Amino acid sequence: MLLLTGASMAPALPETPGPGYAPSMDHTKGSFHSPGFRFAPFQRARYLLGVTQKGQLPPDDGAEVAMAGRSNVGKSSVLNRLCSQRALARVSRTPGRTQALNFFGLDEGQRLVDLPGYGYAKVPEALRLHWGQLLEDYVRQRRSLVGIVLVMDIRHPLMPFDQDLLIFARQCQRPVHILLNKSDKLSRGAARSTWEALQRRPELQDASLQLFSAHTGQGLDELQWHLAQWLEKKSPTTGRGQA
Repeated sequence: MLLLTGASMAPALPETPGPGYAPSMDHTKGSFHSPGFRFAPFQRARYLLGVTQKGQLPPDDGAEVAMAGRSNVGKSSVLNRLCSQRALARVSRTPGRTQALNFFGLDEGQRLVDLPGYGYAKVPEALRLHWGQLLEDYVRQRRSLVGIVLVMDIRHPLMPFDQDLLIFARQCQRPVHILLNKSDKLSRGAARSTWEALQRRPELQDASLQLFSAHTGQGLDELQWHLAQWLEKKSPTTGRGQA
């Protein structure tokens, strides 16, 4: 079971971009060339519901991207920046306040899911165990889950709980895109050095990885591009991922 104290592979990219993609993209691991790319459905994001029990999950169709991370890495701020909304996700002075799987609707059949934060929140043991079981069932069984964004603080990357989630996501064959958030807290050279060092870590060879700052918006175009491919790859009209 995933034990949370509050709450991991990139898919092959399509040869021909679909209608929701920006033209003339050139992306490889460690390289991104689509400045200014925006995916319009993010700006239409709206809160749908919070789930604390498996039976409360919405219909398992379309495509979902889950946002995961430790309770003090700025995950809610990342979600707000991604969707260009100041208060879509609640930003609290007390890390770990997200105590449910919060679902946000985009266009038809497309959703973002804010997972409970882990590794920090001061909550009863019974609730930690419950979160762990709920998250494990969600990641393992949810057919519409097309990818996980794992948010880390670039100053403290790849903590034990992050590694556990990466291992579990690999076991469940879930793609992971890692955000090294708070990159603005480091110099450009230091941030780049951290990114390069993590690129060489064997446990991250299946994941995509980028620098990001929810505060300044650094890396927003790359993040939106990655998520657009995940969300568009699985059409709500077919109900199945494209080959």
